[in-house]
Amino acid sequence: MAIITRKFSLKWSKKITPRVMHLAFAPVEGVINPFIAGQFITFHITHDGKKYHRSYSIANSPTQLDALEISAAYVAKGLASELFFNMQPETEVEISGPHGLFTLKEEQPKRYILVATGTGVTPYRSMLPSLQKKLEQEDLKVELILGVRDRTELLFEKEFTEFANNNPNFNFTACYSRHQPESPKPFEMAGRTLVALAALHLNPNEDIVYLCGNPSMIDDAFALLVAKGFDRKHVRREKYSFSH
Repeated sequence: MAIITRKFSLKWSKKITPRVMHLAFAPVEGVINPFIAGQFITFHITHDGKKYHRSYSIANSPTQLDALEISAAYVAKGLASELFFNMQPETEVEISGPHGLFTLKEEQPKRYILVATGTGVTPYRSMLPSLQKKLEQEDLKVELILGVRDRTELLFEKEFTEFANNNPNFNFTACYSRHQPESPKPFEMAGRTLVALAALHLNPNEDIVYLCGNPSMIDDAFALLVAKGFDRKHVRREKYSFSH
């Protein structure tokens, strides 16, 4: 089956950490197709006469249909990295999608545990409005754990901390694997995401876990969860490739 692509142009971009660019793309013609929080889009890039495909989770809410936002981490000599970090407004690209099943389902767990490393947190940013509704309507708790190397790489801190402040049953934890701040904020901790995950008194009968980002983190976390008795259908995974 042929892949259907559409032309989008860069609306704006900004660097949100030293190594991450956040970009918004608007369709050249027509409107954005509806999508579900947690889905991704694929960029079709032509380079030296060859076609390459790079996929990124949509970072904005499905209620915001003026553009599709992504966050791209810089990888030295990476094809997409060089493109995104040097792209000028109104540059046109070919995009297909949305795709993917890394989405919130019609279910009522006692707790969602959302674990990410780096830009793997972007689908959870997209899910915030949906989580807001669930928190208002259901007996639900949500744990969001984000692992980065240090505070300079923390993504969307203001959005996640404000959401936590406004929703008592939502907790945000930032894990720093390399450098812990001298005066950590209440949501900050030293160590990797796996340490924070293991400390949550995991309950395979009541928790549903989402894992997104570094493949090694996902494999280690999945092994931990299976050892704790989790059914595979209660652990959703989205691995990010580093060949950008």
